[in-house]
Amino acid sequence: MTGEAEAAETAADSGRRKRSGGRAGMKSRGASAIEQMPWRIPLNPDRPTEPLDADGVQRIHRGAMKILSEIGIEFLNPEALEIMRRAGCLINGTNVRMDEAFVMEMLGHAPSQFTITPRNPEREIVIGGKHMVFVNVSSPPNSWDLERGKRSGDFASFQEFIKLTQYFNCIHVAGGYPVEPIDIHASVRHLDCLQEKLVVTDKVVHAYSLGAERVEDVMEMVRIAGGLSHSEFDEKPRMYTNINSVSPLKHDHPMLDGAMRLARRGQPVVITPFTLAGAMAPVTMAGAVALSLAEALAAVALLQYINPGCPVAIGTFTSNVDMKSGAPAFGTPEYMRATQMTGQLVRFYGLPMRSSGVCAANVPDGQSMWETSNSLWAAVQSGTNMVYHAAGWLEGGLIASPEKFVMDCEVLQMIQRYFEEATFATTEEDIALDAIREVGPNGHYFGCAHTQARYQTAFYQPFASDWRNYEAWALDGSTWTAERAHRIYKQILAEFEPPEMDHNAREELARFVARRKQEGGAPTDF
Repeated sequence: MTGEAEAAETAADSGRRKRSGGRAGMKSRGASAIEQMPWRIPLNPDRPTEPLDADGVQRIHRGAMKILSEIGIEFLNPEALEIMRRAGCLINGTNVRMDEAFVMEMLGHAPSQFTITPRNPEREIVIGGKHMVFVNVSSPPNSWDLERGKRSGDFASFQEFIKLTQYFNCIHVAGGYPVEPIDIHASVRHLDCLQEKLVVTDKVVHAYSLGAERVEDVMEMVRIAGGLSHSEFDEKPRMYTNINSVSPLKHDHPMLDGAMRLARRGQPVVITPFTLAGAMAPVTMAGAVALSLAEALAAVALLQYINPGCPVAIGTFTSNVDMKSGAPAFGTPEYMRATQMTGQLVRFYGLPMRSSGVCAANVPDGQSMWETSNSLWAAVQSGTNMVYHAAGWLEGGLIASPEKFVMDCEVLQMIQRYFEEATFATTEEDIALDAIREVGPNGHYFGCAHTQARYQTAFYQPFASDWRNYEAWALDGSTWTAERAHRIYKQILAEFEPPEMDHNAREELARFVARRKQEGGAPTDF
């Protein structure tokens, strides 16, 4: 099929599914790939699901405190060790033990909510409270799509995912690299990737904590792209990092180094232990959650001691392995419960929380969607504030797929619609007694005035789902969901135009990248 034919068919599909909404970062050039919801930061109106009673919360809390005070966490960073020694913690080699009083004192400094303002202030996000933001898929080494199959990540694929990240209003953060571009040398990869992100998106961006040079370069690039002075950058959060512990019971050198650098400048740090029950954590969910919390709280205590009040969040990545093969599993009942349980404890500590939209499926099929949906709804139920890997994740994080990205964004829009007050409002107009009297027992509601006044916005309208019956679907080509998503993704790329950016900031950013490349970028082991 030619590109023109694909575009025509996609436009026809979208024409059957009209919905009001904007196309962030886009300029109209005729038909649009989809009509989507406008940009906004969703608010989760629901009470969190709380599987633990008050005693259960206290038992897990006490377990985490005993891990910290009696077993300890390995800090593989000499500077962090010295800081914790000054704080009065017990140091034995690289092992750090801290008592509950110290941990809770440090937690008392941390804010329960904070904002991050990118180069476009209209894209400011709030982390905490009932706010919930969605982040693109981050860090897979491979890509997969219907045309090219599975392949190693490259910069061209990276650029495609960055455009998808900017295009979709339901994606609020341009997090880690949506696919690792291994065709760019690791010493300068961060320079090319962040320059692309800062030019092609105007959303919040992230720095990998993989060495001092990378973190410092990214902070400087974000400052330049925003046209900020050094003091303006430092006065409020402008970007963030996410660090992972090395479960069980370790924090490595570069992650702690990057976290400390950001904390000193008031930039947020999300601490996310990667605990797989049965492999890197106890096989029980309570044990895995307690271990994960202990690892996260140790880093929170360090950062709050360095800069009291610096913004931090606790992430959860507690799932289980397949005990037959040892392979990671995601979107499982255990994953959902662990996320809900962690949410209870993170609220107990008064911090924002991060979770993920993940699956173990290898292609964008039914398994990929039920596992991802389980993960996403667990995020909703747990009161998560930041959802990593919300669109595009496959194979346990080893593959990024543009079709899956599109399909996941359909689910994210459904979640946002589910949050809207219109779905549960109870005014007299919503209860609709006049309409019920008008229609009576023998009529229908299609033609009544109440329906006619509301039908265009009454229900969610999909952009990727096909609600026609089988015969209509078959006559129109029997297109499966992933095929529809592929056409939408191609149309988005064909139409994409980057958001506006100050010319001087763009030129200064390019000069900085060129200079840092000439200097050799960041050191590597190869």
